[in-house]
Amino acid sequence: FRILVFHTSRNSLQILIENEIKLLTAEIERLKNFGCLGVSPSLEGLRDENAKLKYRLNFLKKSLQEERSKSMKSMININSCLQEIFGAAIQAAYPDLENPPLVVTPSQQPKFGDYQCNSAMGISQILLKTREQKVIPREIAEKIAKNIPANEYIEKVEIAGPGFINVHLRKDFVSKQLSSLLINGVQPPANGKRKKAVVDFSSPNIAKEMHVGHLRSTIIGESMCRLFEFAGYDVLRLNHLGDWGTQFGMLIAHLQDKFPDYLTVSPPIGDLQAFYKESKQRFDTEEEFKKRAYQCVVLLQSKNPDFIKAWNLICDVSRREFQKIYNCLDVTIIERGESFYHEMMKDIVKEFEDKGFVQVDDGRKVVFVPGFPVPLTIVKSDGGYTYDTSDLAALKHRLCEEKGDILIYVVDSGQSVHLQTIFAAGQMIGWYDPKVTRVAHAAFGVVLGEDKKKFKTRSGDTVRLIDLLEEGLKRAMDKLKDKERDKVLTPEELKAAQTSVAFGCIKYADLSHNRLNDYVFSFDKMLDDRGNTAAYLLYAFTRIRAIARLANIDEQMLRKAAREEVLVLDHEKEWKLGKCILRFPEILQKILEDLLLHTLCDYLYELATTFTEFYDSCYCVEKDRQTGQIVKVNMWRLLLCEATATVMAKGFDILGIKPVQRM
Repeated sequence: FRILVFHTSRNSLQILIENEIKLLTAEIERLKNFGCLGVSPSLEGLRDENAKLKYRLNFLKKSLQEERSKSMKSMININSCLQEIFGAAIQAAYPDLENPPLVVTPSQQPKFGDYQCNSAMGISQILLKTREQKVIPREIAEKIAKNIPANEYIEKVEIAGPGFINVHLRKDFVSKQLSSLLINGVQPPANGKRKKAVVDFSSPNIAKEMHVGHLRSTIIGESMCRLFEFAGYDVLRLNHLGDWGTQFGMLIAHLQDKFPDYLTVSPPIGDLQAFYKESKQRFDTEEEFKKRAYQCVVLLQSKNPDFIKAWNLICDVSRREFQKIYNCLDVTIIERGESFYHEMMKDIVKEFEDKGFVQVDDGRKVVFVPGFPVPLTIVKSDGGYTYDTSDLAALKHRLCEEKGDILIYVVDSGQSVHLQTIFAAGQMIGWYDPKVTRVAHAAFGVVLGEDKKKFKTRSGDTVRLIDLLEEGLKRAMDKLKDKERDKVLTPEELKAAQTSVAFGCIKYADLSHNRLNDYVFSFDKMLDDRGNTAAYLLYAFTRIRAIARLANIDEQMLRKAAREEVLVLDHEKEWKLGKCILRFPEILQKILEDLLLHTLCDYLYELATTFTEFYDSCYCVEKDRQTGQIVKVNMWRLLLCEATATVMAKGFDILGIKPVQRM
């Protein structure tokens, strides 16, 4: 039973529990007929068996009630439900066919229904190749259609063209799901056992400022964490800081020279970037300073208290600067830098040696991983550890100590080969089985300037992230003033709109592009209130929220109407909007699988434009043309407005965007 709970979809789980209840009830009746309900002492074993069956029956009935209760509150993934139905129909029609193709997608045009099952063509090919049976797809489609089990979703199916099965949903089903959404809020489909996701993102280097290169990892990683949290995962957000290594020797040596009393007086390091450049220049040009820097590294790694304090002072300056960025972007993250894994590296090397994976090459200890030409260097010729060693230690800790079911590394595409080698090494040594544990590299491209070259300042320097965010705030305020929003909003509302637009647009511009591709950073494009931008969506959201407010309908009235009103979906635009709203769970499921967040952005834009079509065609509030007085409120349409806004708000939350009530 536990296996079923953990690995079966919500709908199938209910069916399985119901079947189990029927079997147990029949077994108890059989025991009754045997006279095994305490009639004779000699039947003690059978009485025990009967008690166990009754206990199990009660347990299953309680479980069924819980499952039904959860299902009533959760949004249903309609696509998954239809796949189950057509999977059962294909199994019934072709019971001997192994792994038949199962293709169910939303229809692109209303004339083709609401969804399509396109499995018949694939099955036709399989029958021809494996059995040399030439069966036209249309016949296969008809056979599948005849075996569709009774269900609450499908109104009718039609066979079209060479063998497409067009599916028409029941309007009462869609209406009930929308009502459930309005009553219970946006609840994700339950996924059985609570799993743990470990997400590695952002990861700047200590003593260096965050620059535009850190923008994508930070934004994408935060959004992925929010998605997995919404889906019911226990999420560990890790910041794998570059806080250990030989560069700290030169930084500490420079600190000793510039602030000799650093042990008693906190050094006023205002510009850590300049401090780093000064120490690097001395390291490159002063031989005596270089020698002292190496000595500082040795003393730091031997945990000398004075040098640990110097290291902590430098790290603290960086942490404060990083936190300013995270506060702006509303990012929550736990610091767990390379230093955290330092004590584990010795054991990592020993484990690889004990299992015979280590080779010595020119004084280095290296590990060759099958399928990868470049080996991992786990010990340098001078006895020091490397990034390879710390990354292996981090991987093992996340798998074996944190017990992560899913590990996601949000790191740029340039690290792809390195990370794939690390993952393969972990698999080779037996830390995880990829069939059980998912370890993924969510790679992303670089940020380009409008000249299509790597985004830099006019002087050729890397763009500081804090400067970029401040420029975004300035431009957002200029845009709002151009629209004369400062004349209608209070100072507090204007400030809220400024931060919402500035940071929302920066995030959305990144997330709305396929993360695998490079993207061009353009303030002008991202602040445009037309097209697929955050500015357009935020404005659309505030308009939708304002419809009920301007009709003098408050939240309490909407909640009451959601319980009492039937959502009528007779108009084609009402029907189109209702279906679009209910596609939200299948959109999120797709992203959980491929980690491509631009799909959510595309969906939100589609939802907003579908709403505009609905609003232009269907009066929500009818007014007297002469007086402007409200003469009729079509409450079911206001409920469609509310359902749209509810889903958009959750989409914004996953993307890390904060909408405002007035813009």
